[in-house]
Amino acid sequence: MMTWPTHIVAVAGLVEDSKGNVLLAKSTHRKSWEFNGGQVEIGENLEEALVREIKEETGINVTVRCLVGLYSNIQQSTWYDGVTPVPTKLMLDFLCDYVSGEPTTSDETTEVIWCPREQALDMITLPAYRLRMQNLLSFSGQVFYHAYSTKPFEEHYSRMV
Repeated sequence: MMTWPTHIVAVAGLVEDSKGNVLLAKSTHRKSWEFNGGQVEIGENLEEALVREIKEETGINVTVRCLVGLYSNIQQSTWYDGVTPVPTKLMLDFLCDYVSGEPTTSDETTEVIWCPREQALDMITLPAYRLRMQNLLSFSGQVFYHAYSTKPFEEHYSRMV
């Protein structure tokens, strides 16, 4: 009998304003600076999910500009409670443009800031987020694909698509 695969589909976006700043938030769970996003919910397309997640986590309204990268976290992990299993993930990262709103924290963020673009990578400490941030900051039109595991971080596959 066939079993259906279980994967989380998630989206994230790097929001840029007209002054050369990018939006970063400190995660409640990981205690680290990150660009924002989350899981796609039933009935949402990818862009709707991304706009909703950024608004929920930061108070900022955005438009989605373009796809930058596809990422497979091929390692199953455990939720922050230390018990609940988390499936593998497919993540899609986008560049986004600021529309309106003021940086505001949420249940998922403890700080939200506009950071000068040239300082953003230095703020990111988690290896998977650093890889993804490097791709977002250096995007020149060709989409990245990476497969990795996070605990410990190991890149298994990488190419331009």
